[in-house]
Amino acid sequence: MGMFSMLQISASALSAERQRAEVTSANLANAETTHTDQGGPYVRKEVVFSSSRGSLFHSALNSAGGSLLAPSGSVRLTQVVDDPTPAVQRYEPGSPDADASGYVSYPAINPVTEMVDLMGSVRAYQLNASAVSAEKSMIQQSISILKPS
Repeated sequence: MGMFSMLQISASALSAERQRAEVTSANLANAETTHTDQGGPYVRKEVVFSSSRGSLFHSALNSAGGSLLAPSGSVRLTQVVDDPTPAVQRYEPGSPDADASGYVSYPAINPVTEMVDLMGSVRAYQLNASAVSAEKSMIQQSISILKPS
């Protein structure tokens, strides 16, 4: 693993967590949106992360019979998918979005769940920022060791 590999992994994780926070914020902002351009209520979005598995070290470890997973390059947001949970029905016969029975479809978004997801994303972002700072410090110390006195 190269000197800057950890920085690359943390940088990709920072980007992925930022995108996760944006999706969660959009869910919170649209928690009461009953009508979208598609015609129905807003549908909660979820993120799917993946890691790249193709580094030389990871390949060498697997070919040597190692069972541990080595850090392998990056974390990325693979896709943003719709939550399959059905919309919540509320009886509001006076609403312009009510159906023939007087029910309005609201997004199946729990603000508490979204806030927990957002806090998790922020915490993961902070941890990766700390890892970047620690790696930067280690690189600076390595350079100072190599400098002639």
